[in-house]
Amino acid sequence: MLEAVKGVVRRSLLSRAGGIDLTQLDKVPDRLTWPLDRVVADPVPRVGEMRDKDPVARLITFLGMDIWLVTGDAEARTVLGDLTSYSTDIRPYYGKSGAAGGDIGGLGFTDPPEHTRLRKLLTPEFTMRRLARLKPAIDRIIETQLDETERVAAANDGIADLVQTFAFPIPFLVICELLGLRDEDREIVRKLGSARFDVTHGGQAVMGAVGASREFLFAECARQRTEPGPGLIGQIIREHGDEIDDFDLGGLADGAFTGGLETSASMLALGTVVLLNNPDLYAGLVTDPVTVTPVVEDLLRHLSVVQVAFPRFAKADVTVAGHRIKKGSCVLVHLPATDRDPRAYPAGDALDPSRATASHLAFGYGFHRCVGAELARMELKAAYPALARRFPDLSLAVPTEDLPYHAKSIVYGVESVPVRLHR
Repeated sequence: MLEAVKGVVRRSLLSRAGGIDLTQLDKVPDRLTWPLDRVVADPVPRVGEMRDKDPVARLITFLGMDIWLVTGDAEARTVLGDLTSYSTDIRPYYGKSGAAGGDIGGLGFTDPPEHTRLRKLLTPEFTMRRLARLKPAIDRIIETQLDETERVAAANDGIADLVQTFAFPIPFLVICELLGLRDEDREIVRKLGSARFDVTHGGQAVMGAVGASREFLFAECARQRTEPGPGLIGQIIREHGDEIDDFDLGGLADGAFTGGLETSASMLALGTVVLLNNPDLYAGLVTDPVTVTPVVEDLLRHLSVVQVAFPRFAKADVTVAGHRIKKGSCVLVHLPATDRDPRAYPAGDALDPSRATASHLAFGYGFHRCVGAELARMELKAAYPALARRFPDLSLAVPTEDLPYHAKSIVYGVESVPVRLHR
């Protein structure tokens, strides 16, 4: 789903006079991307300063388009909950070299009523009742990856990289189970996983990775028409058949893939770093299991790894917090800033599970809220305690500030988390 966010860069780089595609630029201008910067787990101070001064502000006017940044919780809910004033459909604005119009599928690129129709097909697959069937697989995958972590550490003087052995494989394998992908196809999907989220090298590289994974999933949906698998793709085919074509189904599968892989991997990796720097919280996951839910919820709020919600494009002039936003303007909601807004969350920039709430905006808000939110919670609530049980003396092998954090990425995270097992 998150490539819709990247679409704001594409759209802002298109000349409305000539429809010129400038996404071949090697680098997206820093004037547009600086809100993606962070200092370890925290947003850059400039974002908080902007929120404190005015939670709705014009970020930049670029090629004739006003781009606004929303950094306050109440203001974010006003924008994200508005069903009529904005569009998230970026398809008319893709350049000739990109995925034009009909090449794009999925919830993130659509408005009602198309969005409503597609979401209605997908939502039943993410009810707690249906997700419960994944719980044994999730637990099995976690234990297998903990075994792998132990094996790697044993061969490497007690050190393993949790991103490689734990944070990435768990959500990747869960998504494969969810979609019902064959074992022989999983390596193909894995290779397509991470390049979609890095805007460092501009739109061309991102869209190449997006297109490749989408094409694979379109082909997989076509294959399962005649041989439905046990997962989400096969279930929708069995229940809805000709109500949905392979293009739309592939878009839904692609949304589940993008929404559930990098986001959960980033939360597992970055969340573990935070927990290891808060040893009482880490130990409490085992000694006081009732703390698991509030710890997970406040980690979600505190980290808000999805940095920007789906961009909203004003369909007419609209007023937000006293600001007149002109028709055609783009409105971006900065989720880490809104989730640390002290007007809504007394903990502010601090991590404080005693004040945890599930009403944060880490999964978005409104009709584009992440449909897989409960699956993500299931993974985190199972994985963090399992890690703490298996490795109670786990510690970072390098200083926190020296870890290789993502730069200019819609989904924030860390490239590598070397840890010492002490077993």
